Amino acid sequence: MVAEARGDFSHIPILDVSGLYTGNLADARAVAETLRGYLETVGFLYVSGHRVPREDVEAVRSMSRAFFALPDEQKLKLKIDKNFRGYLPFNGSTIVTSSVAKVSKPNQSESIFFMHEVAADDPDALAGKPLQGPNQWPSEAELPGFHATIDRYVAEMSALARELVGAISISLGLPPESMDRYFEKPTTFLRLLHYPTQPEEAGLFGSAPHTDYGYITLLAQDDVGGLEVKNKAGDWIPAPPIPDTFVMNVGDILARWSNDLFVSTPHRVINRSGRERYSQPFFFDPSMDETIEALPPCVPAGTQPKYEPVVYRDYLMERIDKNYHYRKGAAASSQAS
Repeated sequence: MVAEARGDFSHIPILDVSGLYTGNLADARAVAETLRGYLETVGFLYVSGHRVPREDVEAVRSMSRAFFALPDEQKLKLKIDKNFRGYLPFNGSTIVTSSVAKVSKPNQSESIFFMHEVAADDPDALAGKPLQGPNQWPSEAELPGFHATIDRYVAEMSALARELVGAISISLGLPPESMDRYFEKPTTFLRLLHYPTQPEEAGLFGSAPHTDYGYITLLAQDDVGGLEVKNKAGDWIPAPPIPDTFVMNVGDILARWSNDLFVSTPHRVINRSGRERYSQPFFFDPSMDETIEALPPCVPAGTQPKYEPVVYRDYLMERIDKNYHYRKGAAASSQAS
């Protein structure tokens, strides 16, 4: 299924990406051609035919459940730090930068963030650059195997994401490796999320309507559901769980990079299932220091790009600082001192 027009869709398409792994460029081009259509018109799709083992997806989900079942005092030992790594308690974020809706109520979720690993003595960490520092981990005594399970999954998801970066390049008529340099030191986030079932209340969401900040998101869902995607008509289309797939979507940076050829589509989570929902979005973004400007194939002859160039770090930090409550408190303390 390819929607006939931008934003005109009634369900989320499925794309088999196994052709990216054959070593045959013709197979990759076939995948890329279909992918381009979905990114232009829907901005969301299910990715099947990948090489991330089901047992590794489920192992992360199991570890996520175990972490969120810990007493609050244990989780709060890992409370999210200045480097955006660690535990974010319930009501810890409100998406005030949403271009989709006026959001005033905090998201009804708790989560823990793991970003690309940066050693405490790394030059970027020592220089105090934003979001550069080590992850925070539960102890091996608390959750045996947690660290190894997450590391394995992040490596597998990064490998899949790199295949998709190549496919996106091919879809634009570029060589498959043409965007690789932007991802030499990728900015990655694995966010483990726990959504309790929520009451019916106006303006209350598990995750309020928003678009993602970065390049691409790859989401593994449990079987509860609750993710919805907004189409051009303003209808919220369910994106129910499909076994052995990831939900992939365009982020704002990829939309800007493509001069809005690809659409960063609004989405939300409402969990009124009566069950606990667990999800694990993986965000794969360019290096923090990279400058993002419209790719030449995306700018029609005789026109100017829609957006000025932006350093990814600056774009990302503006949104994090506005949407996460602990960042606002830190900023206020800094200004008062």
